[in-house]
Amino acid sequence: MSMMTSHGTEDRSDPRHLRGLFDRANALAEGHGVASVFVGIAGREGDTLVRDFIDFVEAELRVEDHVFRLLRERAVLLLADVDEEAAASIVERLRIDFANRFPTVNELDVGVATTSVLPGRSASAKDVLPSLFENAPRGRR
Repeated sequence: MSMMTSHGTEDRSDPRHLRGLFDRANALAEGHGVASVFVGIAGREGDTLVRDFIDFVEAELRVEDHVFRLLRERAVLLLADVDEEAAASIVERLRIDFANRFPTVNELDVGVATTSVLPGRSASAKDVLPSLFENAPRGRR
């Protein structure tokens, strides 16, 4: 089920999209024995650089991975068929690539946290989201 905007593009901030990501992760874990990782990316309120970084991440992800935007400065990624170590490595590589492509950019201040969805253990937004953002940077930029 794809949620489209009036411009014909997928709305990645529609709550149904987030539910769909959890449904997908649970289906991969239960139906196929494939682990997935949810990654929370968060920056300070008003930090436009974080929005640019999230756009960059979205453009660089594999087709089977997905992004959900909670706020301008917060997003949830679903990385399929990886463990938490690989997910952290992917995000760090993307952070380095972002800094290299945009060298005039100031230091990117984002918090990153991960939670796995493993076979035999289902996940819900109510359980996962608080852990992804509990250590997010606070305050305004």
